[in-house]
Amino acid sequence: MTFAINFPVIDPVIFAIGPFAVRWYALAYVVGLIGGWLLMRRLIEVPSLWGDIRRPSRNDLDDLLVYVALGVVLGGRLGYVLFYNFSYYIHAPAEIFAVWRGGMSFHGGLFGAIAAIILFSRARKLPMMPLFDLAGTVAPIGLFFGRIANFINDELWGRPAPDLPWAVIFPTGGPVPRHPSQLYEAFAEGILLFLLVICVVRIAGYRRPGLVAGVFGAGYAVARAACEFFREPDPQLGFLFGSDVTALQGGVTMGMVLSLPLLIAGLWLIVWALRRPPVSADPAQSPASAAAKVNPAKDQPV
Repeated sequence: MTFAINFPVIDPVIFAIGPFAVRWYALAYVVGLIGGWLLMRRLIEVPSLWGDIRRPSRNDLDDLLVYVALGVVLGGRLGYVLFYNFSYYIHAPAEIFAVWRGGMSFHGGLFGAIAAIILFSRARKLPMMPLFDLAGTVAPIGLFFGRIANFINDELWGRPAPDLPWAVIFPTGGPVPRHPSQLYEAFAEGILLFLLVICVVRIAGYRRPGLVAGVFGAGYAVARAACEFFREPDPQLGFLFGSDVTALQGGVTMGMVLSLPLLIAGLWLIVWALRRPPVSADPAQSPASAAAKVNPAKDQPV
């Protein structure tokens, strides 16, 4: 071992008032959801991104925040219970509700958010795919803060890396220096993925429904699978198969398996969106607008 960084002592509780405690983990969810909501409010105010596609209003986004927040929390917890620790929770069902102790699955939260958006779209009679595109644009914000919270919570640390200059000795990871895989994921799934989807939005806007959502899904799947090579598998699962390991090699993990259908769905969405003609970039040039000019309503001022 040449060098290792001792884990900085960070209390997972920011402050507590009696039995009420505010934790970094919960704050990460709040900041991610509110940050995404604020960015969506700005994006719907740019007509050139949308063309003739019907956009949600600001009031719609206010309500969508509630739907998605519930979907992420419920889906994330249920996904962790089913995919990562079912054998434990089946014997301790009351622990399922102890979300403050950690244990959330991104893939479960994603499916919860998808279900919430579908329900919201039908309730408000809004086109579904543009809502998915908006969600895909802002989701990396929540991923970034969530992975930072994982680091602060001293959880989901990486595989042993005794010769890595920036390896970290985690209190719960034993005396072995490890990859700070939470920070790798914050960079790949948060910063890089956000830059990628923003580039797609700047180039194509939301005029190809499904394109941004597809790029997010495929991009996340690739980033997550790559980071899994540095992340220690969940102890209750280990490697699902192929567990001949070195520091950079190893077997297949649950994170990789769950990312595969997301990669397939993302690529399918990208192809589907690109094969359809884009909506006009200028709402004034859309067929609906042109028809309105030719046949103005009788009560329209002239």
